[in-house]
Amino acid sequence: MPKCSEQTPQAEAVTTSAIVQTARPRSAPTGALKLEEARQYLGGLSIPTMHRLIKRGLLRPNRATRHLLFPFGELDRFLRDGMN
Repeated sequence: MPKCSEQTPQAEAVTTSAIVQTARPRSAPTGALKLEEARQYLGGLSIPTMHRLIKRGLLRPNRATRHLLFPFGELDRFLRDGMN
């Protein structure tokens, strides 16, 4: 008889898939873009403009790696909120 804290593999799979489906809509893109792809995603901004937006705090890239990575959520937030 399994202990109360243990779940059967089947029950665990159902629980995990339910969490994944409710956490993010399936149509939403995942991942991040590097600077060049992000500037094209934002409508063809120049690289100096991208750096100015970062310096002003209007764009917040992920700096966990040696590359500036822009999550899709951050780019969409910038497009939605604009320069306000």
